[in-house]
Amino acid sequence: MSEAVQLPPGGSVFFQRVLRSPAAATGCLVVIVILGLALFAPWIAPYDPNLQETANRLMPPNSAHWLGTDGFGRDILSRIIYGARPTLLLVLVVVLLMAPLGILVGILAGFFGGITERVLMRLTDIVMSFPRLLLAFAFVAIMGPGLINGALALALTSWPAYARQARVETAALRRSDYLAAAEMVGIRGTRLLWGHILPLVLPSAIIRLALDLSGIILAAAGLGFLGLGVRPPTAEWGSMVSEGTQVIFDQWWVAAVPGIAILITSFAFNLLADGLRDILDPRHD
Repeated sequence: MSEAVQLPPGGSVFFQRVLRSPAAATGCLVVIVILGLALFAPWIAPYDPNLQETANRLMPPNSAHWLGTDGFGRDILSRIIYGARPTLLLVLVVVLLMAPLGILVGILAGFFGGITERVLMRLTDIVMSFPRLLLAFAFVAIMGPGLINGALALALTSWPAYARQARVETAALRRSDYLAAAEMVGIRGTRLLWGHILPLVLPSAIIRLALDLSGIILAAAGLGFLGLGVRPPTAEWGSMVSEGTQVIFDQWWVAAVPGIAILITSFAFNLLADGLRDILDPRHD
């Protein structure tokens, strides 16, 4: 064949490469820890995250409350642990909606071309012409605050980048000898799309998705900060930062601790994305 097509590494080879990449291994470890805290929050958190003790309000970090308490006397460490749940759940919903939708649109546009490509790509351009975060805020303002509404707003404004990337890669593959050979042996239609094109488009989509996760976390925190995320008193990092800004000069830990949690999580996903780029992108071999 005149054009070489590199398939993604197998499962065991992939995990070996992850362990050999310091960035990927570190990011993966931190993400696993955060996931573990979210999943086992009821057994790890020392206090009920919504328990209010006005006698202990705005206490600095001490032996009883390792990260201090907020303006309602609630334990900040417990709320940080529980706050990982809505943040990661929102990220999961966004990922499950955003990436498949964008990849589907891009593959269909790149494979069929013609009027299909023009219609789908013009729709993509229209969505991309709006500022993503502002459009997400507008969606949430219309639909009402809430975790699912926030996830839908972010997903509906984030898929065009995946569509454009998948379309370019699919159009290049459509002219390759690899697909020509597959069609010669009778592989056509959906079997060709999902069995041969999709696996080759996925690696770059996964890299982009990993890079976008930190931005999604920041956007989710922004929704919570503006009061457009989960409803109080549910623990959520963005809303915790918002509450802490009222006393930031005297009780800095109330806003700083959830801000650090957002920073660490975003940084971990960036490290993971950087490692995945080295592993999955053949240009970085």
